[in-house]
Amino acid sequence: MSGLPPCGLYRTRRALGTHVPAGRLVYFHNHGDPGPGLYLPSGWAANRARWHSRGTPLPDASWAEHLEPLPPEGLYRVLSPFPCCAKRCRTFEPDQLVQLGYTGEAEALLFIPEWTEQGLHLPTTGARVEREYLERLAPLKVARNESAPMGSDGLLH
Repeated sequence: MSGLPPCGLYRTRRALGTHVPAGRLVYFHNHGDPGPGLYLPSGWAANRARWHSRGTPLPDASWAEHLEPLPPEGLYRVLSPFPCCAKRCRTFEPDQLVQLGYTGEAEALLFIPEWTEQGLHLPTTGARVEREYLERLAPLKVARNESAPMGSDGLLH
């Protein structure tokens, strides 16, 4: 199949087949055996999705038209201030360190790392943020230990 989007995180705009509902977080893998496919989350670790080993193969390239791209999970720096939601429960400040994650329904969550006696701590509860504010984040480059699980940028490659 040609004209497929890159491997990465997506939100389904509509149901795709019988196994992939509308409005779900999926990992799209554009190559492999038996071919391009969609993978649903099997769980979360350190606020990052883990993926089922078996996906749903794309029967044709038209399925990819119904995938909305999402920024990768990971650590980011806030570029300009923004509220979490219309209720303005919290404001994210410039240069603040945040971790971006998602719910199974592809809703963006920001987790605020904290310094503790043991070092940098990643909380397990995040704040939902409107998708429009994700453009105010800049991804950070973080070294990956060999024992760390692969993220969405290295999954299945």
